[in-house]
Amino acid sequence: MKIVIPEHKKLVFEMTMPIRWGDMDSMGHVNNATYFRYLETARIDWLHTINAVPDPKKEGIVIINAFCNFYKQLEYPGDVRLKMYTSDPARTTFETWGTMERVDQPGVIYAAGGATTIWVDFPKQKAIDLPDWMRKIVTP
Repeated sequence: MKIVIPEHKKLVFEMTMPIRWGDMDSMGHVNNATYFRYLETARIDWLHTINAVPDPKKEGIVIINAFCNFYKQLEYPGDVRLKMYTSDPARTTFETWGTMERVDQPGVIYAAGGATTIWVDFPKQKAIDLPDWMRKIVTP
């Protein structure tokens, strides 16, 4: 199944990672929970590239909702290409989501998922306004 990315989303990051033998479950395909780990890895690696890794002594993003839709089974061996998108910045939140495809089958989406993120002042444990610099990055 091929998924069309809506135009109001912004591609902000791409990465490739190996499908590891240990990612598989007893059914011979990548375990469902591992897809969330793939999405998390892409999100954190993207945050590193924009110098926005959450700092417990300062501020950053927290995930408040996450989902993943599974279209085809990923299996070992192979490499998965993750594409990370952002959209819908609001006062304190924005959406992140990603697609997963095998490198040897470009354009065929195996899974797509995402998360609603909220910008937080960690010491105060309180949502705060999304900084202008981050709003510019995540706005399509």
